[in-house]
Amino acid sequence: MNQPHAVAGIDIGTNSVKMLVRRGTERHRFVQTVRLGEGVHRSGELHPDAVERTLEALRGFARTADEHGVTALAAVATSATRDARNREAFLQAVESVLGTRPLVLSGVEEGRLAYRGSCIDLPDGIGSPRLVLDIGGGSTEFVIGDTDVRSAFSVDVGCIRLTERELRADPPRPEELSNAIGHVQDHLDDVIRDMPAILDIASVVGIGGTISTVAAVEIGRMDPSDLHGFWLSRDAAEDVFRTLATERLADRLHNPGLPPDRAPIIVGGLCVLVAVLRKLKADGLTVSQRNAIDGICAMLLEGTWPGGGAPS
Repeated sequence: MNQPHAVAGIDIGTNSVKMLVRRGTERHRFVQTVRLGEGVHRSGELHPDAVERTLEALRGFARTADEHGVTALAAVATSATRDARNREAFLQAVESVLGTRPLVLSGVEEGRLAYRGSCIDLPDGIGSPRLVLDIGGGSTEFVIGDTDVRSAFSVDVGCIRLTERELRADPPRPEELSNAIGHVQDHLDDVIRDMPAILDIASVVGIGGTISTVAAVEIGRMDPSDLHGFWLSRDAAEDVFRTLATERLADRLHNPGLPPDRAPIIVGGLCVLVAVLRKLKADGLTVSQRNAIDGICAMLLEGTWPGGGAPS
């Protein structure tokens, strides 16, 4: 019997790079924190050190893809890359490593792809229309849909961007936290004007490192099998926010479920999360461990990815 083809999707984000290798029902996930977007908000360019960290991670991903017998690979790049003046040189370097040029997604395209991936394998009973909330390092995407996407909106607010913009003290001062949440809420006014249906949704699905980390801190461990489908209540998110936002970084590191590389930026991500839940008066959200790379692999297997899919 012939083995099903293996495909791989790579997401080059602002904080981390992720890869999913999929062969039939098998899924193998890989993630590395690279902080590609560190300083982009201030300088407008990708820093050479951040670029090299990212390329080194991608070299490892390329080797892993070869080891898994991947026959079709696609990559996307998001907020940090699309905002950087020197993105062309970066994209050329990535193409030399992966053998394929990443698609630089707009915020709306990013949201639509995230919606496609995040709705795979969700628990039964999640109502529609649903909002998929994707908090990234440099941007946050809002996508409303049911069996398909109805509308999408992206704002330039994420855990790294907001941390660099507003949160300078350790721990953050109360006025810094208030300013950060207020900044997010100002952007949410734009979201509501553009997609008023967001005020009348049946459920919220949350994806991305911030949301997974907050859920992991709530349950006390970072275990993807426990996190997928986990109900994160608004009260629980507020409790985690109050705890982590009032701790110095050195103390924050000791919270079970909080990865050390996420600790410096988790408060910025929480400011986005609590601002959204407050503004929407949402009781909470369902955590999905599926994301854009799941969407990439599904489209590769269908042959609907731009440029083709898995060979027949």
